Amino acid sequence: MSKAVHPDPEHFQVVVVGFGPSGAFAANLLGQHGIRSLVIDKQREVYDKPRAIAIDHEILRILDNLGLAEAVLPHVAPFHASDHFGADGQLIRRIDTVPEPYPQGYVPTMVFTQPPVEAALRAHAQALARVEVSLGSELVDLDAAPDRVTLTLRGDDSTRRTMTADYVIACDGASSGVRERLGIRLTDLVFDEPWLVVDMLVHEAALAKLPQNSAQFCDPQRPTSFIIGPGNHRRWEIMLLPGEDPRVAQTQERVWELLAHWLTPADATLWRAASYRFHALVAERWRAGRVFIAGDAAHQQPPFIGQGMCQGVRDVANLVWKLARVLDGSSGEALLDSYEAERSAHVRELTTRIKAIGQVICERDPVAARARDARILAEGGGKPRTLTRQEIVPPLTSGVLADEADPARGKLFPQPWVETAKGRARLDAVAGAGSRLVIETAWARTLTEGVLAAARAAGLTVIALAQSGTAPLAQADVTVVECDGVVRDWFSACGRAAAIVRPDHYVFGTAAEGLALAALIEAFSLGLAAPAPVAPAAPIAHA
Repeated sequence: MSKAVHPDPEHFQVVVVGFGPSGAFAANLLGQHGIRSLVIDKQREVYDKPRAIAIDHEILRILDNLGLAEAVLPHVAPFHASDHFGADGQLIRRIDTVPEPYPQGYVPTMVFTQPPVEAALRAHAQALARVEVSLGSELVDLDAAPDRVTLTLRGDDSTRRTMTADYVIACDGASSGVRERLGIRLTDLVFDEPWLVVDMLVHEAALAKLPQNSAQFCDPQRPTSFIIGPGNHRRWEIMLLPGEDPRVAQTQERVWELLAHWLTPADATLWRAASYRFHALVAERWRAGRVFIAGDAAHQQPPFIGQGMCQGVRDVANLVWKLARVLDGSSGEALLDSYEAERSAHVRELTTRIKAIGQVICERDPVAARARDARILAEGGGKPRTLTRQEIVPPLTSGVLADEADPARGKLFPQPWVETAKGRARLDAVAGAGSRLVIETAWARTLTEGVLAAARAAGLTVIALAQSGTAPLAQADVTVVECDGVVRDWFSACGRAAAIVRPDHYVFGTAAEGLALAALIEAFSLGLAAPAPVAPAAPIAHA
């Protein structure tokens, strides 16, 4: 928890610009660390229509860590398998989820209804003692000096307010004003396609008319995605053809013409229709001195596996735990450079993979589309094969990680169900979600007291995994018995028996014997230590 105290009521340790999903997650995470924060947004109300529709188990795990899982689960449902149909309507492959037991303790991919989930995030942040929320406030000036950032806000009642901050996180969307002020350009990863997104609330009697799985119609005449949302929410993403006016496409009359194959106006209520250009863009820089950009301000990607909002949540989850360490003096400023190093590389790799999927889907040449179908079927031995969405999301590859030879570095550490006196519970609820050393009990008993003392000195909670009936490990902070062998099998697959896990659930590194573990703990300490301060960035000019 941050120890810094600022008597100045107009000085905040962190100011978050934007209270959309990424900004709301940032505010909650900052408040959880006890960091005095201000979050601003020029809009007073949550946008009442859905934009994002997919989240995954990593994001729900973070929501659970925040104490928000129960509040959002009524608005969440499993993401149905997605059937991909080729140029002639034949099934060519399926994208599905991994089977149980689920590696993160939740269904790996889910759909959700954005407005109530976003409202729950906002309400939770507003209730946190160290978080102030200022709605109806627009950022009109930002001046970053080497030691602090000065911000000027204009309220929707025309009043002005000036405050200072140690750091700023800009989560102000794809047209980010902060990014523009910083002079940060976007790198185009070369994907630019016009699409229409349509959300319908389908009447109960008409649901049987529609596919019972989500679907991707890779039809060169009109590529189309169909997504089954929670309850009676159904989404279509429809590629617009050359010469079609995107403004006309989103009119009610044209929407019903485009959906005539599936529904009539008597079957459903139109919730939203919006034309977009699907882009693949990544910011050239994610940090300018004390100012960071995150979420759509830092990147935009096509929606073909529903990772847009997830990427923004990963950004702030990555950044906030590092800010907490810097603000309480546990680490030096240089740790914050790892934010861009880790997240930019991850976003670029995932966006490249999503773009490749999109290019397959968007093929408009019938001859090339049939060749694509034949190739995809051949990859499955002549039959449609099933991929999982989790295969598509890459690990971290750079930053605060152990040696590159480690087979598990940068991957998400599993969250198994464990036994407790009150019944089954997820690991994080029992052992916490800070920096952790997770270790198999039988092997841990062979370790010296010095190794475990070094782990605690490095700020690691020692979690021992035991078999049912095994006595707790006296040297561990927590001993747990997992129900389904998820971590046991994970350790076995990578040939390891211990893992250091970061607060964002990514694996710093793993070890298979005592000397290696001692070296790993030392490397973790050095990686997070307070190094010499880096030279401050040049001040940012007034907007």
